Amino acid sequence: MSVEKAGRRQATQEAGTDFGELLVSFRDRLETDLMAWVEAKRLATRAELAEADELTGVLSEFLARDGKRLRPALVYYSYRACGGNSEPVVMPVAMAVELLHTYLLVHDDIMDHAKTRRGEPAVHVLFSDLHRGRGWHGDSSHFGTSVGILLGDLAESYAVELYSSSEMSEAVRADVRQCFSTMCQEVIVGQYLEMTAGYRRNLTEAELLRILQMKSGRYSVERPVQLGALLAGASRNTLDALTRYGARLGEAFQLQDDLLGMFGDVETVGKPVGEDLAEGKYTILIHSALEKLSPADRKTVESALGNAELREQEVTEVQRLIEGVGARQQVVEMIDTRLQAAEQALDEAEVTGPGASFLEGLMEYLRGRER
Repeated sequence: MSVEKAGRRQATQEAGTDFGELLVSFRDRLETDLMAWVEAKRLATRAELAEADELTGVLSEFLARDGKRLRPALVYYSYRACGGNSEPVVMPVAMAVELLHTYLLVHDDIMDHAKTRRGEPAVHVLFSDLHRGRGWHGDSSHFGTSVGILLGDLAESYAVELYSSSEMSEAVRADVRQCFSTMCQEVIVGQYLEMTAGYRRNLTEAELLRILQMKSGRYSVERPVQLGALLAGASRNTLDALTRYGARLGEAFQLQDDLLGMFGDVETVGKPVGEDLAEGKYTILIHSALEKLSPADRKTVESALGNAELREQEVTEVQRLIEGVGARQQVVEMIDTRLQAAEQALDEAEVTGPGASFLEGLMEYLRGRER
């Protein structure tokens, strides 16, 4: 353990804080500020057009659902770790990242035909039910999908407005704008690549890793960490080290999500286990298993992949086959390798205080997630 790392741990213990407390503290602040901001937008829209209140009201309700808020927390604590101390600089960007996440989740649920999100009906399902309940003309499913797209677009426009309201200095504005824009574009391209992977099913592990980086790794960890560091005017050495930290941690995060999607539970994942399989998501976990399985067992897994009518016993059988050929353990080892690389990168970064403790604690949090 490096001297810097040992010092961070000691400082965290002396302050009586840990990753969980830091996350809860920030989450409370974020949710208070974000809900107040969105409610003000809702009231302003209602005053101009009362009929739009259903749309903005569902957005407020969705934001109020219990979420981890890790992405905005990474913006905030990376900023603090690099010496930043201005709330009007960092909070609008952190809130913008959460709204960007909202926009992507709503659209993701439509593309995946998901029925729930965070234990409650997905947005497009809510509007389909509204259409059906009022006895309106037309296709209720198409209505729900259409309004879900609009609500996601609204969340994205709110994200841009919030980001633009940050009181960041002119010295960092161009770099922060480029990072934010790149993050928005990368995740969309990554989503497209992930979607096509499910149809192709003939990708290499290297191609799947690239998709993982573009779709989630950068957007979930690397870019939020970079945003915080850039806002604080971090040195090149620190920015480079935190970029490596974020890249490896982001990959570990998505690999764990793939494991949880197959072997977790609804409370942990927020949606039924096996849903990723039913949606046809072609992950590194699936790829690894298919390469190792016998032709007969491979056919069993391929038949389950993308089967919307998948039964519980079929999911259980696929779980057994994946674990039996060591694919699950292979992904666990890939996660551990990336966590070790992230730890080394963080040791090389010039970070201090609660922000540094949060970044270190996030690695421990990932190590402790159910696999």
